[in-house]
Amino acid sequence: MMNKDKFVSIFGGVYEHSPFVAEAVFDVGFGASSNEELVANMKAVVDSIAFEDKVKLLRAHPDLAGKLAVGEELTESSSNEQAGAGLDQCSEDEYAAFQALNKAYVEKFGFPFILAVSGWGRADILERFGERIGNNVEEEFNTALAEVHKIAKIRMEQIFENTKVS
Repeated sequence: MMNKDKFVSIFGGVYEHSPFVAEAVFDVGFGASSNEELVANMKAVVDSIAFEDKVKLLRAHPDLAGKLAVGEELTESSSNEQAGAGLDQCSEDEYAAFQALNKAYVEKFGFPFILAVSGWGRADILERFGERIGNNVEEEFNTALAEVHKIAKIRMEQIFENTKVS
């Protein structure tokens, strides 16, 4: 059984800049015998937190192809995910479209557009972005939170594939 520091060092980044999720899972007795169980336990922690804390969790995510994406302020996971979708290779027009959508989205919803970008290309992401900006606040909040859970699940799968977890 691993100690809390090691557990949080391995799983603390599953939810973007939110190690409190891994800390809470450990504190309530992580006891997960599989990736699926740990994913469910972490999701349950996030689902149980107050609305305001969920908004903070959403706000911890970077803009897609945003200024952080072209700088060095992204987490390694976010950087790899965005690069995998080609967001680090945007044309000037694509970059401008992302910037405009990012700005409009945050103004409307109060948190960045979140999409589990694995398997998506730039054009598909821009299309999805354009569709979702038309959602109402409640619908988009729920969609963004569902996407955060998808991202976490993907990250957990990668941890279990690449790390001896015991």
